[in-house]
Amino acid sequence: MLSQAQISEFWESGVVVVESAYSAHELEPLLQQHRRWIEESRHHDGPFGEMSDGRPRFDVEPGHCREKPALRRVASPEEISSAYLDILQGGPMLMAVVDLLGENLRFHHAKLNSKLPGSGTTVKWHQDFTFDPHSNDDCVTAMLFLDDIIPDIGPARVVPGSHRGPLYSLWHEEVFTGAVADEIAAQCEQKAVECLGPVGSLCLMHTRALHASSENLTRRPRTLYIATLTAADAIPLAPCAVPSKYAGSVVHGRNPGRIRSIAFDMENPEIPSGASFFDQQANG
Repeated sequence: MLSQAQISEFWESGVVVVESAYSAHELEPLLQQHRRWIEESRHHDGPFGEMSDGRPRFDVEPGHCREKPALRRVASPEEISSAYLDILQGGPMLMAVVDLLGENLRFHHAKLNSKLPGSGTTVKWHQDFTFDPHSNDDCVTAMLFLDDIIPDIGPARVVPGSHRGPLYSLWHEEVFTGAVADEIAAQCEQKAVECLGPVGSLCLMHTRALHASSENLTRRPRTLYIATLTAADAIPLAPCAVPSKYAGSVVHGRNPGRIRSIAFDMENPEIPSGASFFDQQANG
């Protein structure tokens, strides 16, 4: 799936974009389902649905209403849509991560994140690994572009090489904010690169990489299907904030029956009380 140059870029920078990994035809079932979820959200004035832990599955931005829907996250869409489950069970996303991490892979969690036109959703600087620590860091966040990702649409911005650096605290004044300290964020702004590409592209990011995204300034939607895939010998060390009945399942290769660990030190993450980490970042 990946060229040697792309593999080298991932391990050097912590991120690589593979353009047009999927065709528009392949993505149409996912887009149709997303449109149905947006229509369903018009009938709710706040987060709705239910995950296995009782928290809402569908998260909406403040100001969401029937006339101006602002559905910003669907947690574990693979549990309720065969189209989203199929992406995890075979095809370009899975095979690209095989090229990076090897034959034996587990699924950790997935979500559908969207910035609809006119919404103000932003994501502050953070590392996924400090939300979802594992016994080793052979862990990839794979982002499938369901829309064309252009500069003003609020693309992911990543600090190249930050996956080889320290793990930064998400706790400040004894509050789990889900974001790094302001002084670290300011440094990130100076070094960040944007992850851009046409619909159907894949952005593969190491879970230790520092990243963020700004609001969507266009009149077009910005939707990403995001899945965390790990080496099969990387075992979760904290409860997942996006639970799924498929969590921990081997999606490629086999279960090696081993746990591989590396040395690192970090604080425990905190499960949000609401639908998603957006509230944690807003209140931090």
